[in-house]
Amino acid sequence: MERDPEDAEVLAAYGDALEWAQDHDLWDADRRAELVLAGLGLSDVDADRRLAELSGGQRSRLGLAALLIRQPRALLLDEPTNHLDDEAVTFLEQQLSRLPGTVVVASHDRVFLDAVCTDILDLDPARGGVTRFGGAYTDYLAAKRAERARWEQQYAEEQQELAALRESAQVTAHQVNHHRVMKDNNKVSYDRHGGRVQKQISRRVRNAQQRLDELTRTQVGRPPAPLRFSADLTGKPVQDQLAVSLRHVRLPGRLQLAELDVTTSARLMVQGGNGAGKSTLLKVLAGKLTPASGVVHRARGVRIGLLEQDVTFADPTRTPRQIYAAAAGPGAVSLSQLGLLAGRDLDRPVGQLSIGQRRRLALAVLIARPPEVLLLDEPTNHLSLGLAEELEQALRSAPGAVVIASHDRWLRRTWAGAELVLADGKVA
Repeated sequence: MERDPEDAEVLAAYGDALEWAQDHDLWDADRRAELVLAGLGLSDVDADRRLAELSGGQRSRLGLAALLIRQPRALLLDEPTNHLDDEAVTFLEQQLSRLPGTVVVASHDRVFLDAVCTDILDLDPARGGVTRFGGAYTDYLAAKRAERARWEQQYAEEQQELAALRESAQVTAHQVNHHRVMKDNNKVSYDRHGGRVQKQISRRVRNAQQRLDELTRTQVGRPPAPLRFSADLTGKPVQDQLAVSLRHVRLPGRLQLAELDVTTSARLMVQGGNGAGKSTLLKVLAGKLTPASGVVHRARGVRIGLLEQDVTFADPTRTPRQIYAAAAGPGAVSLSQLGLLAGRDLDRPVGQLSIGQRRRLALAVLIARPPEVLLLDEPTNHLSLGLAEELEQALRSAPGAVVIASHDRWLRRTWAGAELVLADGKVA
C-alpha cells in the first residue's frame, strides 16, 4: 500500500484481512487465550512443556482451547466434553453459545446437548433416514418417541391394508357372483345381468390389485427393534447386611479413606474430577487392589462385580456368544435377549468389536450371574443415548447394591441415592 495506496486489489485484500481480524477479535487474542486456558483447566501447565509430555486429556483440552481462541466461523467437535470436569464443561457451553458461527457437535453428553444445541441430527434408523429434530436434547427425546410411535402405527396399518388387499385380489372374484335363479327362462336378461356383475367384480379386483402394487412399492419398512436393556443388574440379597467395609484404607498417592460401609441395598454415587481416586476406590471395594494399609472386610457369600473402564478379553478370537455362554448361570437371560449387543455382533470375534461393544459385553458377562453388589466405573460411556436411558432405569430397580463412579451429569442429576465426593484421593 505504501507504493500504491490506490491499488484496488491491495485495498480489497487489506479490507478482507481487517474484517477477519475484527471478526476474530484479534487484538484481544492474548487475553482470550489466558481466559480459555484457565477455563479448560490448563493454566497450570508449563507453556514450555513439549506436547509429547502432556497426558491424552491435556492434549485434547489444548486442541479444544486452540479452536476456541481462533473463533472459526464453523466448528466441528467430536465428544468435546471428554476429559473435562464440570467447571470446564460449563465454561465450554458458555463459549460455544457465544460463538457467532456454526457449531456441529457429536456427543453423548446429554446435559451438554441440552445446554448448547438448537437442532439435533439423529443418525438412528427412521422412516425417512437421517432425521433432523428442532430444539435441544429434551425436545428431541419427546419428538423421537412421538415419531417412533407414528412409524409403528403406520407400519401396522399398512400391513393390515396389504393383507386385506391380497385377500380382495385373490379371493373376491371366486367368492362373489350373482347366483340369481333364472326367471321365465329369460336367458338374455339373465346373461346381461350376470355380465354386469362380472364387470363390477373385475373392476373391484383390478382396483385392489393396483392399490396392492402401489402400497407394496411405497410401504414403510418395519421399525428396527432398538437395543433394549432387559435384565436384573443385581441379584436379590437374602437380607440387608453389610457387604463391604473399609477402615483407614491408604494407597499412597491414590486413595486415603478413613471409613466407608456398603450394605447389600446401598445406592452410592462416587464423584470427583479426573484423578480424584474414583476408579481406585471401586477396585479396592472389588478386591482388585490391595491397600498399603488399612482394613477391607467383605461379607462371606456376598458376590461383588466390577465393570472397569478398560475392558480386555484374553482370547480375541472368541465370540460374544461363546464368552457369555461360559459365564452364564442356569436360567440366565440369553445374550440376544439381554439387549446390550445387536444380533449381527454376537458371532464376531471380540477382537473386532469396538470399545463400546466390548464394554457392553463385559457388562453382560458381569450380570450373567448377577452379583449382590455391582460396581460400575463410568457405566454410560460408549452407550447410545437410548441404551443409557434404559440402563439408568434398570439401575433404579436393581434389588441389590449399586455403586457408581461417573462424570455423566445427566445420570448424576437424576441420582436419588447417597453421594461421595473425592478430591486428590480423599473425601472432599
